[in-house]
Amino acid sequence: MDSPEVTFTLAYLVFAVCFVFTPTEFHSAGLTVQNLLSGWLGSEDAAFVSYHLRRTSATLLCHSLLPLGYYMGMCFAASEKQLYSLGQAPEAWRLFLLLAVTLPTIASTLIYYWSCDQWARHPLARTLALYALPQSGWRAVASSVNTEFRRIDKFATGAPGARVIVTDTWVMKVTTYRVHVAQQQDVHLTVTESHQHELSPDSNLPVQLLTIHVASASPGVQAFDIRLNSTEYGELCEKLRAPIRSAANVVIHQSLGDLFLETFASLVEVNPAYSVPSSQELEACIGCMQTRASVKLVKTCQETAEGECQQCYCRPMWCLTCMGKWFASRQDPQRPDTWLASRVPCPTCRARFCILDVCAVR
Repeated sequence: MDSPEVTFTLAYLVFAVCFVFTPTEFHSAGLTVQNLLSGWLGSEDAAFVSYHLRRTSATLLCHSLLPLGYYMGMCFAASEKQLYSLGQAPEAWRLFLLLAVTLPTIASTLIYYWSCDQWARHPLARTLALYALPQSGWRAVASSVNTEFRRIDKFATGAPGARVIVTDTWVMKVTTYRVHVAQQQDVHLTVTESHQHELSPDSNLPVQLLTIHVASASPGVQAFDIRLNSTEYGELCEKLRAPIRSAANVVIHQSLGDLFLETFASLVEVNPAYSVPSSQELEACIGCMQTRASVKLVKTCQETAEGECQQCYCRPMWCLTCMGKWFASRQDPQRPDTWLASRVPCPTCRARFCILDVCAVR
């Protein structure tokens, strides 16, 4: 780490990764293509399509310049290699420089091709042209998109690199290098998969992420996938005209309570199991009277005399779902980030327990 060459390489690698996959800290500091070139890009609210025609092009060019920036920095960080002199630079570095120059050259050529005929060759413009009437062009469609994007009733969610926008007519996904567009009346939407996470890095809450496949009936319009939180699924359905189909194995939890019960069950599964004595017969759950009791409260989080939790001496009387609902009902709705770590009284004897004390019956 004492070598300037190694130090610069590691620092530049971190910068390049953060510049391409911009984290929250870089957005806050304004180190994004959108912010650095805001004067040229214009306003997204004023002209959504024109803004993203320029943004995708500028992003591609800026990212293609990163290897060249590294080479120029190494000219100073490793001056003994004489990288500033092509005749004296090592062969491996000359090949790297060739690559570093080739990338922005290709990107510039592609951007020039896109910008010809007033950006008519850009992928976004070509997609919009597929929806244009015979007597009009892609700019008429772009004007419709711009107008609907300015409305306050649009549905918008997602990170800057994967935003999902749904207006009265359009379903759009904004990525780093491309904008996917499909007309609502032509799309088929299918929930293909879901991923359950016990903790969200943003809110310390359980979260379920849904993947929805958007396929257009119009030939030439490329299908794409959108991802969103299951709690936003209901709002999305209200904005869409087309129904959303779900794969047979996908269960959607639209409320925080549903997500908590799913997380509660997964945490109880890893707790030590409780073995029922052979002389004891399990009865029906006294909460729902539909299934047999399946959990027993046993203090396992700490030693018997330690902590706030208490030993419960009740026999198994509750099923896992009813116990989870009881646990959730005792929480503060305004503080969902504290639910998993909280303690509640036993619904029968009032001994306090935490999730670590809920044991599945075997």
